[in-house]
Amino acid sequence: MNRTVLPGIRRGAVIPPASKSQAHRLLICAALGDGETVLRCDGLSRDIEATIRCLRAMGAEIEEEAGAIRLRAIEKLPGKEIVLPCFESGSTLRFLLPAVGALGLRAVFRMEGKLPQRPMTDLVRALSAQGMEVRQEGGALYASGRLRPGSFTLPGNVSSQYISGLLMALPRLEGDSTLRVTGPVESADYIAMTEDALEKSGIQLEKTGQDYRIPGLQRPRLPGELRVERDWSGAAFFLALGAFSEEGVTVRDMDPSSRQGDRRIVSLLRDFGAIVTEENGDVTAKRGTLRSLDIDAGQIPDLVPVLSVLAAAAEGETRIIHAGRLRLKESDRLETTAGMLSALGAEIRETEDGLLIHGKPALTGGTTEAAGDHRIAMSAAVAAAVCQKEVTILGAECAAKSYPRFWEDLESLEVNA
Repeated sequence: MNRTVLPGIRRGAVIPPASKSQAHRLLICAALGDGETVLRCDGLSRDIEATIRCLRAMGAEIEEEAGAIRLRAIEKLPGKEIVLPCFESGSTLRFLLPAVGALGLRAVFRMEGKLPQRPMTDLVRALSAQGMEVRQEGGALYASGRLRPGSFTLPGNVSSQYISGLLMALPRLEGDSTLRVTGPVESADYIAMTEDALEKSGIQLEKTGQDYRIPGLQRPRLPGELRVERDWSGAAFFLALGAFSEEGVTVRDMDPSSRQGDRRIVSLLRDFGAIVTEENGDVTAKRGTLRSLDIDAGQIPDLVPVLSVLAAAAEGETRIIHAGRLRLKESDRLETTAGMLSALGAEIRETEDGLLIHGKPALTGGTTEAAGDHRIAMSAAVAAAVCQKEVTILGAECAAKSYPRFWEDLESLEVNA
């Protein structure tokens, strides 16, 4: 599906969908726990659908209702090899691989798109050392063997999802385990989200520096009903639109105390020169004098594409560093961000681990590729606000991976004539 977005400044308000990052974690905790949990969840992205389908195959009973997910925890384990459809969701794969081992299941993880090429080596090595057998054949990852409690070590600079997956699985083992995270930890806020989900579930962890001690024989016990907070990653696209607008764009019903790392979009917009106000969960961004920034993307990699759009229209040269992991996402996100914005008339070039962007008063517009990457598609739509002519996005349907109603929400905004 291709989408053509008219040029022009937007104004209005939207309500972003539920956070897929939090929904993944709460769903998995509920499935590994006891009894029934209802998650109030506004908007099911393709990634969350992947986790739901996999948990059903693992033995959880899940009903999708209007604005809610009703889940009964895994009690009876499947007695045969199961197929787990991950689609392109790295979170689903990396979170559930340790869980499969903790339950002693035999499973085939089915992977689509770029997922089979994304890093797994360190996680597989750690699991294999403690009793699991894991092998990959093209788009299929085969897992068997029961995970043993013991000592685990993972690097902190490859994927926080490795660490989160183990933290959710290890409490189910029959003995105590330790997890040591080595080196610098990137995307630390995502690990904090996992710790928060486990705390909500009553799971006891002992953390000293970057080392964890995880007592075994624990099952998560979430409250009977929980609300999944709204997604700051999705909100970022509309707040960026607001940064170009005199009247502004508001995102509603946001949690100001969220542990989501992409809540930093608020401070980053202010650093760019936008005017951002927060009141009773409503966040409004309006145009100020946009100026260039130096951005360390180590903790906020998912914001890089939309921050690059802001930089393309800001005065001066913006430098984005410590973003090398973006080469291992749904696309090589440094390459595709540069390609998308170059096609629309921006002055941008890649470095080894980042981007250099020289701002201009306006971009030209035209046709650009989403490259199968939801964040590239949505960032291209934001760029239309500062283009002289319309923007056509090829393969725009990929936005549904994280924001299923993005195009409807975009069309709900008014465009300045």
